[in-house]
Amino acid sequence: MRIAIVGAHKVGKTTLAEELLECLPGYTLEMEPYYQLEASGYEFSEIPTAQDFVEQFDCSVRLVSQSENNVIFDRCVIDILAYLHVIDPGRNIQWLFETAQTIIAGIDLLVFVPIEEPDLISGHQADQPRLRGLVNDLLYEWIGDLNIEAIEVNGILSNRRNQVLDKISRSHQGMNN
Repeated sequence: MRIAIVGAHKVGKTTLAEELLECLPGYTLEMEPYYQLEASGYEFSEIPTAQDFVEQFDCSVRLVSQSENNVIFDRCVIDILAYLHVIDPGRNIQWLFETAQTIIAGIDLLVFVPIEEPDLISGHQADQPRLRGLVNDLLYEWIGDLNIEAIEVNGILSNRRNQVLDKISRSHQGMNN
């Protein structure tokens, strides 16, 4: 199964991905494209630019396209595209959205980690809260348009983990019936 965990920044995606990795033997974790690009020498702007998000989008396309089964993606094309659209709303992203739809079709389960009220992740107030909120709202809008199996998780980490594991278990049961 290929699982993508998406959402705005500082909602707990990486923490959930790492928790799932411990519960799913045989799975690997693809860290978010930002960190993979940074490790390979890409120099990001201090304040992320549209080009930075295009690079991350292209990296995510490659990661998903080249992946095998039993992988968890920390971020995916759709949340990266949401950031691009929010920071550069005049850019025509239709062809990127179509690419994202094609890539997302290769994902078995999309896990959306939204901003919760009250917010469970502390410290986000100093880290571009307006951007965070706009991306979160856009993801709510877009996920319904993707025609993919998706769940929205909420609550503390153990609740989120169990929601994903229950969904995986139900999906496996459905395949075996």
